[in-house]
Amino acid sequence: MITLVRQHGRMQEFDPDSSDPPYRQITAIIRERITDGTYPPGSVLPSIERIRQEYGVARNTARRVLDTLVDEGLAYTEPGMGTYVNRN
Repeated sequence: MITLVRQHGRMQEFDPDSSDPPYRQITAIIRERITDGTYPPGSVLPSIERIRQEYGVARNTARRVLDTLVDEGLAYTEPGMGTYVNRN
């Protein structure tokens, strides 16, 4: 499955056959959605299961996407509740 998202005026796509690791591609797509307001501050991000299903990736890959966004300071995790976009 290829997913398109506009990034810096051009369309970015998720390509499972790319040399760029899937977690980096998906992280970039979700990061862009945070930046453009698709996921506004305080909103819940897609779950590990939803990322896994939408992009056809392994659970560990989906977890790494969310962990990367948390590490970058764009999101935070509420145990048992989900991962949310930071308000600042």
